[in-house]
Parts: sequence; C-alpha cells; structure tokens
Amino acid sequence: MKKILLAAFIGICLTGFAQNPAQFSTVTHSFGKIKKGVPASYVFTFKNTTAKPLVIEIATAECGCTTPDYPKVPIAKGATGKIKVTYNAALSGVFSKKVTVKFANYDKPVILTIQGEVLLPKS
Repeated sequence: MKKILLAAFIGICLTGFAQNPAQFSTVTHSFGKIKKGVPASYVFTFKNTTAKPLVIEIATAECGCTTPDYPKVPIAKGATGKIKVTYNAALSGVFSKKVTVKFANYDKPVILTIQGEVLLPKS
C-alpha cells in the first residue's frame, strides 16, 4: 500500500513540474541597431516535444508596436513550428518587447523577447 501511495505521489509531483510542450531554439533575440520606420522581424523556431499534436491557442504582444504571426494549425508530434515576431520601429530609442505564447492544455506560457535600439535617420 505504501508503495502505491508513493508511486501516486511521485506521479503527481512529476506532472506538476512538466516541461514546456515546445523546445525553442532561443526565446530572446536582439536586433541590435535598426533604422527608425523600417520594421524588423525575427522567426522563433520550436519543436513539438509532446506525444500528440500541439496547438498554439494565442500569441499576444505586450503592445501594438509588436506583431506575432503564429501557426493556426496543430504542429505534429516531433515537427517544427515557427512564430514570426515583427517590431514596427516607429519610435527611436532602446526597446525590449515580450510576446506571450499560450499552448492548449498547458498552463505555463512561453515568453519570447525581442530587443534592440531604433536609431534616428541621419540627416
């Protein structure tokens, strides 16, 4: 009986510490210095590490200056997906923007970050 309870407890604990369903090659990208008014994009790639198709419920940016474009169809087991994040570069200065990616049936979202500096055009 103790062994059964211990096995159940371990199973519950491991489920609580489940890893993200997707393995991203990177979750942060620096554009470095970019020109004002010239949008900059980066494609984050990830692999579905689950045993079944993976669905992105939503990917949202923290402001209107950043636009995520993500697959609306399930990503097959072991397949690779891509999320393109575009920054509009409308304002000059240093920036750091986050995109929250929520996968279906997983509570913890993945946070992607883009950063850089928008330079004024030379006159």
